[in-house]
Order: sequence, then C-alpha cells, then structure tokens
Amino acid sequence: MNIHGFITLTLLDYPEHLAASIFLGGCNLRCPFCQNGNLVLSPENEPSISEEEVLAFLKKRSGILEGVCISGGEPTLYRELPDFISKIKALGYLVKLDTNGTNPEMLRFLYENHLLDYIAMDIKTQPEQYAKVSGLQPDAAGTQKLLQNINLSKEYIMSCGIDYEFRTTVVAELHRDEDFKELGKWLSGCRRYYLQPYRESEHILASMRNPDVCFHAPDTESLHRYIEILKKTIPNVELRGKDIK
Repeated sequence: MNIHGFITLTLLDYPEHLAASIFLGGCNLRCPFCQNGNLVLSPENEPSISEEEVLAFLKKRSGILEGVCISGGEPTLYRELPDFISKIKALGYLVKLDTNGTNPEMLRFLYENHLLDYIAMDIKTQPEQYAKVSGLQPDAAGTQKLLQNINLSKEYIMSCGIDYEFRTTVVAELHRDEDFKELGKWLSGCRRYYLQPYRESEHILASMRNPDVCFHAPDTESLHRYIEILKKTIPNVELRGKDIK
C-alpha cells in the first residue's frame, strides 16, 4: 500500500464518528479541480508512511477512535486493499471508503466480505459530461469502460444495503443547472447527496499542470438553486462546506 497521508484525528471525514483518515496515492481519473493533484500526478514524490506504522497507531488508539476513512487518490486501484482493511477491521474499527466508483468489482468484494461500513462515492457530474469533467478523453481506449463502471458502482451502492453518500464538488466553470437536472434523474431516490463547493488549495491538479488555470466556487444563490432542482427527485440533499448557509 502506498500511503502518502495519515490524519490521526478527524471529526469531519467519517460522519458521526471520531476517526483517522488514510490517503493512498494514484488515481485513474484526472479531474482538473482535484485538491490532491500531488497524489494523482506524482505520488512517488510524496512522503510515504508504512502500513506497519499506521496499524501500530490504530492499535494504540483502539477504543478511542471509532472509524477509519480510506481515501486517495483512488483506493480501489490497490489489489491488496482487502487485506489492508481486514487488518484494520481486526482492530475493531468501522471503515469508510472514499471512491470514484471506477472499480465496482472491488466494491462488491469488500462489501460482501464485511470489510466496509460506509461508502462515499464522488459523483463528478451528469453522465453526458462525465468524461470532460473527470479529465478523460471521450474517445480514448478505456474511457467508456470506466464510465460504465461508474454507473455500475452507483447502482450497486444504492441497492446492496450499505450506508452511503454521493457527493459532488461543484465548480462554477464546470457545472450548470442542466447538469443538476440530469443528476437528479440519474441519482433519483438515493439515500443522501451532498454538494461541496470547490475550495482552492496548493495542489489543484489543473494548476499544477498550468498555473494560469483558475477555478471558483459557485455563488450561494446558485448552490441553493441546484439544491432545489435536486430535491425534486432526491429528498435528502445538503450543502457541505465552510460558511455555507
């Protein structure tokens, strides 16, 4: 496991639980607004933390911390992920997985082997715009397979019984009303859906490639309008983010 980040205490990453968060390197998408561009483009240049060090800390905090959030990058790219989670579960922790949904087979395996308690799946945008917003070439080999896998993951998560959320980072330059109308159809009936306004950071993927690229969060009026569009088919839609009213 290529672990490149370890937050030893978070009140935010795992809903309603005191948790630690683990960040793995590497991703098969290239979302230009990604805040962890360093983990996507060049994880080999980031400081690493050994699996043994992480597990030793979790063992020591067992009974104090309740859960572990595994994020990235994209964790499901690692074939050894089930074994790693098994070790965490053996210490008595709940496990939340953050994923882009491109590996439905891994999600199914993890859930059916009782290795997951919560899934947070990032929804980049509506299906017709997905390749563009996730930084993929629509006609490139493998792109359509990835998009099909994302839909399979969405369907599986909604039907398998696990606790879950879908979430979208909303970028003023990339999202419009029509996108949320289509998202409302695609995600109709989902358990909970969060909109997260874009936040600037030093590792935005597009800015690492081109310093002149700049994104912005939508204004509050637009965010609330998107919420009202979505609530026609998804009752539980909320804004998640600092200073959002």
